[in-house]
Amino acid sequence: MSGAGARENVFATRMALTNTKLRLKGAQTGHSLLAKKRDALTTRFRAILKKVDEAKRKMGRVMQLASFSMAEVTYATGDIAYLVQEQAKQATFRVKAKQENVSGVVLPAFEVDRVAGSDFNLTGLSRGGQQVLKAKEVYAKAIETLVELASLQTAFTILDEVIRATNRRVNAIEHIVIPRLENTIKYIISELDEMDREEFFRLKKVQGKKKRDTAARNAAQALEGERAQTPADDDGAELRSADLLSSKDEDVIF
Repeated sequence: MSGAGARENVFATRMALTNTKLRLKGAQTGHSLLAKKRDALTTRFRAILKKVDEAKRKMGRVMQLASFSMAEVTYATGDIAYLVQEQAKQATFRVKAKQENVSGVVLPAFEVDRVAGSDFNLTGLSRGGQQVLKAKEVYAKAIETLVELASLQTAFTILDEVIRATNRRVNAIEHIVIPRLENTIKYIISELDEMDREEFFRLKKVQGKKKRDTAARNAAQALEGERAQTPADDDGAELRSADLLSSKDEDVIF
């Protein structure tokens, strides 16, 4: 007998049944843990998605202000790109990377480290200094927003891939692994029951055969005993008849 549905090719033994039950328990535990991990990642994914939307809206507003401020600087002082390139000796902003662990998934996080006093302080000294300072602050805010958006977008992409992989694993365990193990357990149990029934039927047959052999043997022995007693009875009868013929009664007068 075989269980319905897909199952593993195993021999129907008690040891195989025990091992399959242990594997089923492990699969159920793994499914529960992966489901909890998926829920935690999904919750964090939705929170990051909300932050990404806010950061993109903020980035649009900041870049709009930065473009207007740059237009004001160009109108007030002209093209100052060459002045900025001459005075910029080292980076004003540095991006630091760190890691954050969310349910076993490592997410990168970027932070902006601003070096004070290293930016172009003399630009716009002759004219348009106020516009240059405003543009500098607006673009600094834009860089910070851009780094924040990059951090959120990277975490969003990683979480999206991990959630998809986790969903595939959960679905595979739920719809393939666990049903296959359950069908295997049903198959082994049915085969063991069938073997027990066959063994019980065989034992009944053997017991009945032994009883019939014993009864036949007892009947044969009884028949042989009767045959052994029959000749002795015939000899005694012949002797008694011979004695009666040879004996004479003296009281009888003819």
